Amino acid sequence: MYPELEHYAELKIEVDRPQEIGQAQHGQRRLIPILGGTVKARDWSGRVLAGGADHQLILTPRMADLDARYVIETDAGDHIYVHNRAIRVATPEVTQRLIRGEPVNPAEIYFRCCPSFETESPALSWITERLFIGTGIRRPDAVELQLFEVL
Repeated sequence: MYPELEHYAELKIEVDRPQEIGQAQHGQRRLIPILGGTVKARDWSGRVLAGGADHQLILTPRMADLDARYVIETDAGDHIYVHNRAIRVATPEVTQRLIRGEPVNPAEIYFRCCPSFETESPALSWITERLFIGTGIRRPDAVELQLFEVL
């Protein structure tokens, strides 16, 4: 039996300018503040709350390790804590353009994520018991995610 994927949600996450920490022991460290955003899920919608951040580590000229943590508020008032781990891979030239905040063709980037969720909502508690994977697109002022439930 092989797993199947079912589309679950689309997120558009608005981000601020990166806070550059610089070259640290494990790579180039950056923090990207999350300003807000929108969520359209299979059976609910909501917004990304300001205050989260994407902790980035540029490991090599080609690869970045991304660790985003933020909160979603559904239109029904439920809160969902999101911890989204991802990798982003591109040529060194494209990676430098991303770091500078320039627009890049999404086809030039491998951007995959694995989000997990926490919530006290009885209606949404099932998402804490499932695996999800996703694809991402980095825009100069936003991140767009397509999330899929692994069936």
